[in-house]
Amino acid sequence: MSHELDLYDWRRRVADLYRLPSLDAFRAGRDALFKTHPQSPIPPDERESFSGLRYFAADNAHRVRAHLEPPAAAGVEAELEIDTGGEDGVVRYRRAGRLRFTIPGGPAELTLFRMLGYGGGLFLPFRDATSGSETYGGGRYLVDSVKMTLGGALTVTPGSDEVWLDFNYAYNPSCAYDARWACPLAPAENRLPLPVRAGELAYS
Repeated sequence: MSHELDLYDWRRRVADLYRLPSLDAFRAGRDALFKTHPQSPIPPDERESFSGLRYFAADNAHRVRAHLEPPAAAGVEAELEIDTGGEDGVVRYRRAGRLRFTIPGGPAELTLFRMLGYGGGLFLPFRDATSGSETYGGGRYLVDSVKMTLGGALTVTPGSDEVWLDFNYAYNPSCAYDARWACPLAPAENRLPLPVRAGELAYS
């Protein structure tokens, strides 16, 4: 199969994971995909011994209601550029707005981005106080709709600025597994001072 068809199949299968009926099923399906698929970010010479990703225990307290403020109301500029450090170069984003919510530990804010010139998908990266110790130092993603990582991680009600964020679905970018990948990471405005002990742990 060509690289392009493999990539198409990978994204389709990733989207299917978010339709599974439970978080446990999602995690088991993701492990199977990472072990067997040609587009897996796990290095090929590690896949035979790969026994699964590590996660925090599921915690419903990390599924939270958030309010999205538009960029002007949140006092932020509309556009941002993030360097991936790889062949993709600089990726341009438009800020869709500022998400305000409360997680265990206190109130928090994250910027929700819309990619420009890259399919226009929504993107929600973040770092938190566990980054570099319990979780990947570069931060994690909650949503990257171009890559089909969405579903239960971000639930919207059409016509409303209220959404649900489920940090149990937070996951590592591909560069956390293998240096051959280059990833846009969370900018300064998406670095939380609080620990988010939900979702995927650091890969080892």
